[in-house]
Amino acid sequence: MFTGIIEEVGTIKNLSPSGSGVRIFIESSVVLDDIEIGASIAVNGCCLTVTEFAEDWWSADAVPETMDITSLGSLTEKSLVNLERPVQATGRLGGHIVQGHIDSTTPIENIEVEDDGSYRYTFALDDSWSRYVCQKGSIAVDGISLTVASVNKSSFSIAIIPHTWEVTNLSHKSIGDLVNIEVDVLAKYVERQLAHTREKEVNSA
Repeated sequence: MFTGIIEEVGTIKNLSPSGSGVRIFIESSVVLDDIEIGASIAVNGCCLTVTEFAEDWWSADAVPETMDITSLGSLTEKSLVNLERPVQATGRLGGHIVQGHIDSTTPIENIEVEDDGSYRYTFALDDSWSRYVCQKGSIAVDGISLTVASVNKSSFSIAIIPHTWEVTNLSHKSIGDLVNIEVDVLAKYVERQLAHTREKEVNSA
């Protein structure tokens, strides 16, 4: 489990085909502090398993499904990626519960600079997961725990403080770039419970 608080921005060192998948090599430093083979690290919000590591890099395998349903398929050498290790049981949950299971990708539709130095990013909203997005609710964008500032039928926006902009890969994103989306898992559980309750009521009627 992750919190959506990015620990560092890594750099793609190499992408090596591995059958129908890809082995991704990432240059980093912070997440290497306690790294071990088999450990989980979120890359742009996508939970990957460490397969190799050295003094300043580590690698993970991305299977075809991962490459297809996440933005990892658009990575190239020198791409910047958000990295986060799983939260420790004794650590603070600074963001929200993030599983590292990507629901979808979506493009950036607009980027505005506000007069206080913050940024407002607008993203396309797809019908398949729009019901999980609500104003002031939590959402993970490229693994970053963020709060939805506004939402309408076709898009949602997020206010980005200067610190978040500086310490994540958002500062290198442009309009049209794809980002990974993970909606709040609590919303999914609520929806499933309500559906189950309605089903029982119909069956008992």
